[in-house]
Amino acid sequence: MQSQEKPPSEHTTMEPRNYEIFPLSDKPFHGVILAKSHVAPIYNMTLPAKFHSVLPAIVIHGVLYCGGKEWTVDYYGNRRGKSLDTRHWRKFVNDNHLKSGDACVFELMECSSSTLKFRVQILRGDIPVQLHDKFSGESKDTPIKID
Repeated sequence: MQSQEKPPSEHTTMEPRNYEIFPLSDKPFHGVILAKSHVAPIYNMTLPAKFHSVLPAIVIHGVLYCGGKEWTVDYYGNRRGKSLDTRHWRKFVNDNHLKSGDACVFELMECSSSTLKFRVQILRGDIPVQLHDKFSGESKDTPIKID
């Protein structure tokens, strides 16, 4: 009996990938801590107002680069809340196992009237497994300290 491998987006037990963190360049960027509305069930990624001045006010194709891979997206710059299309953003979220509490840093690598390219860095919001027993945050005796 042969086993059939599921595409990565269909795996439910895959571990999230850890990506190398790169220093930001001098290009515009913004970071977002993902909320439930970013990841499920709505999959909404609206870009912040302070970023709007550097983005085009038209609908164009874009690319998200992350971890050596790329995802095509549609960018809706003609709306009050400039955003990425839900269908392609959902694929990016699912392929990268993003969840509420994770963060994404979007660095604008290229922007024109015909294309939009972001390098995305993912920062996991999980408490490291090594600290679960020591610092659960369940009582005042085991607080989670953030420096």
